[in-house]
Amino acid sequence: MTSTSTLEMRGPVHGTGDQVRVAFGSTAGAVIEAYDFIGYGTAAALYFGTAFFPTGNALMGTLLSFATLGVGFVARPIGGIVGGHLGDKVGRKPVLVTSLIVMGLATFLIGCLPTHATVGIIAPILLVTIRIIQGLAYGAEWGGAILMTYEHSPWLKRGMFTGLVQAGFPVGLLLANLVFLFSVHLPGDWKWRVPFLFSAVLVIVGMIIRSKVPESPVFEEVKESGAVVKSPIVQVIRDDWRNILRGIGLRIAETAGYAISITYIISYLKTEGLATDRQTIFALCIASAIGIFATSGWGALTDKIGRRPPYLWVTIFNCLWAFPMFLIANTGAFPLIIIVISISYCISQNALAGSQGCWFPELFQANTRSSGASLAYQISAMISGITPFLTTILYIQWGWFGPAALFLVYSILGLASTLVTHETWGPKERAEAEEITRTTPKDQYQRDLEALKARKTA
Repeated sequence: MTSTSTLEMRGPVHGTGDQVRVAFGSTAGAVIEAYDFIGYGTAAALYFGTAFFPTGNALMGTLLSFATLGVGFVARPIGGIVGGHLGDKVGRKPVLVTSLIVMGLATFLIGCLPTHATVGIIAPILLVTIRIIQGLAYGAEWGGAILMTYEHSPWLKRGMFTGLVQAGFPVGLLLANLVFLFSVHLPGDWKWRVPFLFSAVLVIVGMIIRSKVPESPVFEEVKESGAVVKSPIVQVIRDDWRNILRGIGLRIAETAGYAISITYIISYLKTEGLATDRQTIFALCIASAIGIFATSGWGALTDKIGRRPPYLWVTIFNCLWAFPMFLIANTGAFPLIIIVISISYCISQNALAGSQGCWFPELFQANTRSSGASLAYQISAMISGITPFLTTILYIQWGWFGPAALFLVYSILGLASTLVTHETWGPKERAEAEEITRTTPKDQYQRDLEALKARKTA
């Protein structure tokens, strides 16, 4: 295969003929997964406290609602382990399809659940159970979607293509909040039921797109060369545990930071009477619309300057942003609230997410890449999941200063992790990739793969 020691087993240098279709197929699934999972966060912040946990205390209801949000995040590493293992053993595509079906079914069932007023304690038990299933499916989703795109893409445009998949998150966020913006006018429980029921339509569309997506060429190479390992999870933990830990730290800065700067903030605005539900959702729609272009743009930027620099700049910015974020929100001025949410999303979160799509896969070998990237990405979700719960407790004790301080801690952790994680796409790698791209025929990878298959058959 065409490769160098620094660009080993990265797939076809020019990408495959299916690279665009794969990118959009993975992105479509990412949109649906984000819609399902993020929609839950919005519903938890605005509605579930009274629908499933009517304690008579609005703050306590929100606290319990965020606890169910955290349960899904805690389940995600298990989904990441299972999905990562299967991605390295049987292929990326089966994981993509299965996770989408399970996620869609679980989300649809949330829209059908009885409330506490109807069946009592059974209602929150059912909610938690389905939330766990959601978390398992979402945990398995990311690794498959990102790796399929990464491994089909041209070496020189890996950041751009994986940035498109990461941009599925703001698309899903925008779509979820547009539906919530519409449903806020509906009577009673239909305010939150309709967004979850609507996911059935999205899943059908996603399945049609993903069914036509071909398997990863890198996985095919690994399989044909006999490099599939018996237990990829065990091997990657044994050989690459340092990169897993680095990835966890990098990821916490993004996803746990989001849990404060977006998920918690929308609850904080409501609790403090700083914005109405409609205003909050409208601000989220604006931020997520900008975020679609911001995330893909940040990803494309890493192709030009490397994966590490954006992470370094933005984690430093986040350290400085922790307290001003709340101080500006506390003014209660709606234009300033829009600015706060947009900055927190399009810079603090999007830049880190846009860099992760290409950086994480490059930290691991091809035959354990799905397991390693999924573990690093999803283990951090446990911290993210309990963060809104923690911020609510911190708020009770110290007001807004507590959540702001926690955001600062996460940002410092992200900065430290950036400093100890090596650059995978520095000047040397970019120069080598440009030379290989220039000198390698576009069909070379396919010819090499066919020759490898022929030798194996013989």
